[in-house]
Amino acid sequence: MEIAGRTVLVTGGAGFIGSHLVDALVGENEVRVLDDFSTGSEENCHRDATVVRGDVCDSRALDRAMDGVDLVFHEAANASVTRSVDDPVESHRINSGGTLGLFERAREEDARVVVASSTAIYGDPTHVPVTEDEPTTPQSPYGVEKLATDHYARLYYELYGLETVALRYFNVYGPRQAGGEYSGVITAFLEQACAGQDITVEGDGSQIRDFVHVSDVVQANLLAATTDHVGEGYNVGTGRSVSILDLAELIRDLSGSRSEIVHIDERPGDIRASRADISKAREHLSFEPTVSLREGLGGLVRQPAR
Repeated sequence: MEIAGRTVLVTGGAGFIGSHLVDALVGENEVRVLDDFSTGSEENCHRDATVVRGDVCDSRALDRAMDGVDLVFHEAANASVTRSVDDPVESHRINSGGTLGLFERAREEDARVVVASSTAIYGDPTHVPVTEDEPTTPQSPYGVEKLATDHYARLYYELYGLETVALRYFNVYGPRQAGGEYSGVITAFLEQACAGQDITVEGDGSQIRDFVHVSDVVQANLLAATTDHVGEGYNVGTGRSVSILDLAELIRDLSGSRSEIVHIDERPGDIRASRADISKAREHLSFEPTVSLREGLGGLVRQPAR
């Protein structure tokens, strides 16, 4: 799994997952970050990484960032389902157009690409836990875009021999996850609990999710960068799930908050159940998540900012 002596590009390297990847790579590699800082933060950038400020869709910025690289971790994206619904054309430009341009540039460099896909490609799954063979029926423009990314990764390997791996992230959480309007549910619950506000649960809270810590996601990426099993997609989760109501209660308990848990209207089209089957990632990537939900949340309660 050790990656050393490489020239590595992390797109979105100032963002949540990308910045943790950079941290794991800088010690033994020449690492570049391509980020437009629309959602990423300069505070997240490791001082030993070379930053190319620009949009992944900007061919000149991409050329500067890609010149001479042999490994790419593609994390740059519009990662918000809500934003993709509000502006599907812009979301497509970033998530589909940007990814396709990156694959083309990677062909020129003969650089392996590990690309972020998503559980959103499955839509509302017919079976839980979800295997990679689950029918793909995405329910948002974001899901469609990530499904296209998944297919392009496979196709570029089959047509052009470009080594690619698509990692289908389930619900990633951890330090540096953005708060605010488009935050994930864990970040939102933590903000509410720490502020003494009501913790708002959509619907009855019986929806189940598979929450995977960002450090485990980093390990999956590093393993994907060295596997022989390329041209394929892999689920990245824990294989365990928790209900949203139980999550709210756990966060309240760990934070020592006296917040009330209140129920609000269920979000239309919300997926009821999601849990990853990670057997394929275990077999082909030797992936094994190590951070329990209680441990991961405890770390966020103790050190919420970073």
